[in-house]
Amino acid sequence: MKFRFSGKPLLAVSMSAAVLAGCVSSAAIVPQPRAQPPAAVRGPSGSVTVPIGQPVRSAMPRPVGPVDPGFRRAPAGLNERIYELWRAFPGKTGIAVQRIDGEWSLSQRGGELFPQQSVSKLWVALAVLDAVDQGRMTMDQRVRIGPEDLVVFHQPLAARVRAEGSVTMSVRDLIETAITHSDNLANDSLLRTVGGPAAVRAFIAKKDLGSIRFGPGERLLQAGTAGLTWQQSYSVGRNFESARAALSAATRQAAMDNYLANPVDGASPAAIASALTRLARGTLLSPESTEYLQGVMSRTRSGPRRLKAGLPPGWQFMHKTGTGQNLGGMTAGYNDIGIATAPDGTRYAIVVMMGTTSSGIPARMALMQSVSSAVAEYHGR
Repeated sequence: MKFRFSGKPLLAVSMSAAVLAGCVSSAAIVPQPRAQPPAAVRGPSGSVTVPIGQPVRSAMPRPVGPVDPGFRRAPAGLNERIYELWRAFPGKTGIAVQRIDGEWSLSQRGGELFPQQSVSKLWVALAVLDAVDQGRMTMDQRVRIGPEDLVVFHQPLAARVRAEGSVTMSVRDLIETAITHSDNLANDSLLRTVGGPAAVRAFIAKKDLGSIRFGPGERLLQAGTAGLTWQQSYSVGRNFESARAALSAATRQAAMDNYLANPVDGASPAAIASALTRLARGTLLSPESTEYLQGVMSRTRSGPRRLKAGLPPGWQFMHKTGTGQNLGGMTAGYNDIGIATAPDGTRYAIVVMMGTTSSGIPARMALMQSVSSAVAEYHGR
């Protein structure tokens, strides 16, 4: 893309990337090994400059025509609106918005760590696709999943494992299942295959994603948050819930407080917004892997009443949710992160994370809807 400065508004003169409409089937693209895009450059002051890189194909439309005034600065009033929403909501909440096809970002509590919960499935998928780009894995690689691999909480895939004894799935199908269904078993199977938590942390460090931690995997994370030491028997039936209920209230509260004070899977809203921006710009993965993952994220089924519900008709949204355990009406992590695309193709990374709140679920969803609605309302101003 070339830009020319004159007395007139900045114009986008040409764009060569073809636009693909609709969602991309998970079976349609098998990423091949690619050379990596330019790495982020850290300046003397510690600031990081991220190259926008070459355009990549995407199912989302691209901005066309004159660049609107919001390219270089946030629309007047948007920061104030976000602040008022943030200030009025009880509990610890973090919000970040970044214009992907622009030069600004804004946040409230954007640099603090919040529990990610299933948001962290995105980093597993990214690490896997990076391994595919590097030729260390393939999308058709088969992964066996047996009873010894079962985890806790949301794992629809576990029913097949119990019925059939074991199942074998491709990496492609596991990514689809982990992201679109937020299946913990599919995600932990990918995690095991790519090399465990260390491999994901290495990817985060290699890409210099900033304040993003990756925890020990679903079983150890959830056991520790509850105040338990993991046993594989907890994956059977409601054994986990029963063992958790048998703990004293003081034990449970202490474990929860420790987790919230220093979440092992913590991430800052601003760092996540930046990572989403780099994903959309095509500087984290190959063009094929970038397009594939965005297609998968556009099919996410969880959280339909969170950020997505606040966007008006004509907007598109790809995202990943995260929800933690409850204790006394408080949820340890209630999140939604994603990329919103306006009808004219302009894209925004939007992140809302709740560490602690006394509000009920409808109020939490209402806040998220208000944030995404505000982004849409101020778009183009």
